[in-house]
Amino acid sequence: MTSSNSLPDNADSPDGVPVSVKIRERIKAAHKRFHANDNIAEFIEPGELDALLDEVQTKMHDVLSSLVIDTESDHNTQDTARRVAKMYLNEIFRGRYQPAPPVTEFPNVERLNELMIVGPITVRSACSHHLCPIIGRVWIGIMPNEHSNLIGLSKYARLIDWIMSRPQIQEEAVTQVADVLQQRMNPDGLAVVMEADHFCMHWRGVKDMDSKMINSVMRGSFLKDPHLRREFLSLVNHKKG
Repeated sequence: MTSSNSLPDNADSPDGVPVSVKIRERIKAAHKRFHANDNIAEFIEPGELDALLDEVQTKMHDVLSSLVIDTESDHNTQDTARRVAKMYLNEIFRGRYQPAPPVTEFPNVERLNELMIVGPITVRSACSHHLCPIIGRVWIGIMPNEHSNLIGLSKYARLIDWIMSRPQIQEEAVTQVADVLQQRMNPDGLAVVMEADHFCMHWRGVKDMDSKMINSVMRGSFLKDPHLRREFLSLVNHKKG
């Protein structure tokens, strides 16, 4: 490991091959995707995240140099490359590099079959187009059956944070949330509504501070039963107000 105010002497592995190349080749050999919002934890070997952090730091320093920022004499940016590398790998994009959080699942012993709503859960991500923040809320609707698994309230937030801690676009993020919950819980019906501010609109471009994106995924009984769908959306809209 390197100190925070110096660049790694060599961001490559001992054999001279960058660790990012090794990880990428493993993924390609397995014929898997590595899009911005994919999880690649299974292809990262012990110790490689530290090496990847060093590599990102080196390349981020090159970006700062190309922006004509004097990181040697500017005390504000001397450690910026390291800070950004740590932020990307250990915080805002950690959902790409770390496995899913452990989630305890409970059998539906009481055979609950009434509408359950969880939310609002705060979501934080970054737009994969510009790496600008996405900040919003998500609501989950569950119609369990006797075979469903139930998870603790905090585990919804953990799973959603794991998915959102990647470069995302909202339309795909809401589907990924639905996929994970459907697989974990196997309910009769599942609904996900996400509402978010996109700083790629607020901060740049049109600089519109009022626009939000709202999208949803409806599956099973929420898709087939309009009364159930209306009940869920009515309760969510009431909470929004």
